[in-house]
Amino acid sequence: MGNFDDRIVRVTLEIRGQQNVYEGLAIVASGTKTDNPTQNDCTVKIANLSKDVRDYIVTETSPFNKNRTPKKILVEVGRVSTGTFVLFQGDITSATVSQPPDIWLEMKCLTGDFQKGNIISRSAPSKTNLSALARQVANDLGLSLNFTATDKQISSYTFAGGALNQVGKLAEAGNVNAFIDDSALVVKDRNVSIPNAIRIIDANSGMVGLPQFDEKGIKVTYLIDNTSKLGGSLRVVSAINPAANGDYVIYKLGFNVASRDTPFYYTAEATRV
Repeated sequence: MGNFDDRIVRVTLEIRGQQNVYEGLAIVASGTKTDNPTQNDCTVKIANLSKDVRDYIVTETSPFNKNRTPKKILVEVGRVSTGTFVLFQGDITSATVSQPPDIWLEMKCLTGDFQKGNIISRSAPSKTNLSALARQVANDLGLSLNFTATDKQISSYTFAGGALNQVGKLAEAGNVNAFIDDSALVVKDRNVSIPNAIRIIDANSGMVGLPQFDEKGIKVTYLIDNTSKLGGSLRVVSAINPAANGDYVIYKLGFNVASRDTPFYYTAEATRV
């Protein structure tokens, strides 16, 4: 009998300025990413961390803590044969601890949450390229930029408020999809997929159950992989439900992973190209 291709679930927490990596523990993570300015969310649970680490995270994320610094988290998953990739990157917004005997630390996380409290003011010349505005927003948020939208000139751009809210302002000004995906600001044309990001899914490549139709297109669950991208293409090939076959653009990407349990899935919601 061949060896199993074991899964990897890894969480990195910043503890007192040091990057602490946790792997091999009981870890569960679930969340949702969307191709709009709504913050991506993730709930991460880790069992039996040391009391010192639990106390630090719970105290630092308390609403009574006056230490205004981001509490960052990085979740990576993958397989032994292929290595890991980033599943979620963001800020811990709150944390709670369960009762013994197995003490779980549960952390609620959002992308860019720290930037909501970073108040800024920006203005641009009467005519400014959308790509230049996107670059400015990415710099303000400390993100890389993935700009694939059709460039256009924007008139009289002004903004004042929390830095994170610029993402929504950018999407409205350019009539584009603008969203944060982990460490990148993505700006793309509506209903158009990101180039070179296509996941072909069928019964032999990880599809779980059948693709289901919804009001915007389809919803399909499949084994997690390092190819699927929010805003990327999903090509569905179903022998049992051929009406669902075709190319789609992923507008919502849910995930559910566990290091010691069954879940290791994406659930993609996508519109027909």
